[in-house]
Amino acid sequence: MNVATKPQADLKTRLISAVFMILGAGSAIWAGGNVFLVLALFIAAGLCWEWWGLASKMGQSGTGRYLLFLAGVAYICVAVWALIALRTTVIDLIAIIGCVIATDTGAYFAGRAIGGPKIAPSISPSKTWAGLGGGMFASAVTMTAIYSFSGLLNGAGMVMLAILGALIAIVAQAGDFLESAMKRRAGVKDSSHLIPGHGGLLDRLDGLLAVAAVAGLFKIMIG
Repeated sequence: MNVATKPQADLKTRLISAVFMILGAGSAIWAGGNVFLVLALFIAAGLCWEWWGLASKMGQSGTGRYLLFLAGVAYICVAVWALIALRTTVIDLIAIIGCVIATDTGAYFAGRAIGGPKIAPSISPSKTWAGLGGGMFASAVTMTAIYSFSGLLNGAGMVMLAILGALIAIVAQAGDFLESAMKRRAGVKDSSHLIPGHGGLLDRLDGLLAVAAVAGLFKIMIG
């Protein structure tokens, strides 16, 4: 009885948590201003705490742990700063978040349907090249679909957006691999247990962090 009902209980917990996350994040993005800023800072603090938890278990020396933690803090701060900056143009933020979600979804279904060679089985055994291709395609379609609603795009613009969407998928997958490698080195399944049924913030935001960090670095370089 307990064995049969446990998967259903886990699914229910995951669904409830997902609904609260979507409502909370969506409301903060819609409200903007200090509401979004406060949420972003709270999430940044939680991410830094989880990063330290992984860094402290990775078998590094005392100095190595602190250097890895500081690198993580810089990575997280650049990413969160970029997300805050992107909120000034809501469609940009929605597009990035949408592409990351589409990447995960497309990769999951393409990987399950096609299978094939693994990308890095020692880091993430479930990730395949077919899945990456599916994620890139889904992200490209999502990017062009979101900006198409603006009605300001021509053919060339659509092509560039599709390419950008595909590149976002690659960066998002790289972020996923980074966190997976850290968890394997630390010997843990989840970055924390902050989100019932979903693990930690890093588990849910690894791809978005990578994409936002790259966007932030690009913004810094071009001034």
